[in-house]
Amino acid sequence: MNHDILLGAEAVARGAVDAGISAAYAYPGTPSTEIFETILELDRRDGLHLHARWSANEKVALEEALGMSYAGRRALVSFKHVGLNVAADPFLNSALTGAHGGLVIAVADDPSMHSSQNEQDSRFYADFANVPCLEPSSQQEAYEMAVDAFDVSERLKMPVMLRLTTRLAHSRAVVTPRPRRAQNVAKFTDESWKWTLLPSNARKAFDELLAHQVDFQAWSQAHPANQLTVTGQGRPGIVASGIAIGYVKAALAEKLNDYNLLHIGAYPIPEASLRSLVASSSALYVFEEGYPLIERLLVGIGRDPSVPVYGRLSGLVPRAGELNADKVKRAFGLPLAAKVHVPAAVANVMQPRAPVLCEGCPHTDSYRFLNEVMAEHPGSRVMGDIGCYTLGYYAPHNGIQSCVCMGASIGMASGVVHAGLWPVVCVLGDSTFTHSGLPPLLDAIREDTDMTVMILDNSIVAMTGGQETLVGETDKIVKLVKGLGANPDHIHVLSPLPKAHEQNVALLRQEVAHRGLSVIVASRACVTYAKQIKENRRHQGLPGMVANLEGKP
Repeated sequence: MNHDILLGAEAVARGAVDAGISAAYAYPGTPSTEIFETILELDRRDGLHLHARWSANEKVALEEALGMSYAGRRALVSFKHVGLNVAADPFLNSALTGAHGGLVIAVADDPSMHSSQNEQDSRFYADFANVPCLEPSSQQEAYEMAVDAFDVSERLKMPVMLRLTTRLAHSRAVVTPRPRRAQNVAKFTDESWKWTLLPSNARKAFDELLAHQVDFQAWSQAHPANQLTVTGQGRPGIVASGIAIGYVKAALAEKLNDYNLLHIGAYPIPEASLRSLVASSSALYVFEEGYPLIERLLVGIGRDPSVPVYGRLSGLVPRAGELNADKVKRAFGLPLAAKVHVPAAVANVMQPRAPVLCEGCPHTDSYRFLNEVMAEHPGSRVMGDIGCYTLGYYAPHNGIQSCVCMGASIGMASGVVHAGLWPVVCVLGDSTFTHSGLPPLLDAIREDTDMTVMILDNSIVAMTGGQETLVGETDKIVKLVKGLGANPDHIHVLSPLPKAHEQNVALLRQEVAHRGLSVIVASRACVTYAKQIKENRRHQGLPGMVANLEGKP
């Protein structure tokens, strides 16, 4: 039998392909990006003829997948945890529509915020929506759960969430795959009423969803990922979910035999097993990667105080950050492994440094002329957004003073103007602009809001590994802005280059002084992905690059 060494994210992709998907939809974001990129690679390598293209944003991705499911074929959606916020509307409603063809939503959470704004735990979304959720503990289980999730989705007629975390998504292990199966034949659902969420239909669909919770609970209770082991009445018990079981085993080793143990990998939480564990144990220790979902259930109002519960809520486990074996050892008062002593001279050299923009990055030149103009207005602010240019927050640029979520730069800048402050500038990238910058810009155009919007167009989604953008060329961005109704006299394209610095300063100064909306597109290709940008444009059938590395339009 074949064996592959795969990242957890790659294992999910391989599992989805082997499950017979017909389409994959995604928006890039660490730690989920490799799921979709692996599907693209498998599609090219094996000639699968999948529909697999990056979507404009996560909401669009899930809606496209819903259409594929409506037509009876299997679809995988993948994005990071904050992307689920963007897709929350169709996700929560998909619990009412149900699934026709298998529909799996793979969400990669990022505890410790290695590359994210928050630590949010997507299991709460699954619980909120009342849909099944699978949480693998290993790369092999990530593969198997990806395959099985499509069977579950079609059997229960319900979308299924597959929840990963950074450490599993980005670590490798040997995976043994199954034989690949055929795709479904397209066929419309016979229950179109469920997919038409008028109040009369939605109320009926919600009643059905609630009635099916008994079936979901039975499925979860019988799932092999939910394993209860009672080693003795009155012994302390452990609840470990997903990847946390690995940390528990590594920390306790043979001492684990002294504890009752419930490993949870499928949700809704298996209530019967949890009750059995509580009844058999003198105390409970809860280890779950993310928020205290299980622990909150155990410490609910009216619980038996004779069985104390220890976890993130109790303070025994740190409330924030990733779990690891050392944190589990500390919870049980076990000695930690000896640490390597680093001499002071070496430690000084190894001081952590803030991430920086790449050498020659066009955003560096954009921040130079932006900062020069903004220095003429002491106390002013620049609203930032999510992308490579967010690194402009750090020295030496110190160029932005906010970053909340995708597309928030334009909306927040508008709010600052509404508060009566001036001048106001915001920056966002070309991919972020098409992801979620269009609606707030439409608001700003309607009101002719007194601010300057800078779109930093580097022709690629660079921060997440070089995915192609939807616009492809600067001219399309300009057409979009004009099409929304912006004044053409205050739409400008410039090249962020040292030799054009004075010219760029003069243009930006002019537009900041304009009492109304201005849009400036700073167009210069990313130096890191220059070759890939050329290839993307060739693939899209577009003419030469937006701007070459020398800045020639």
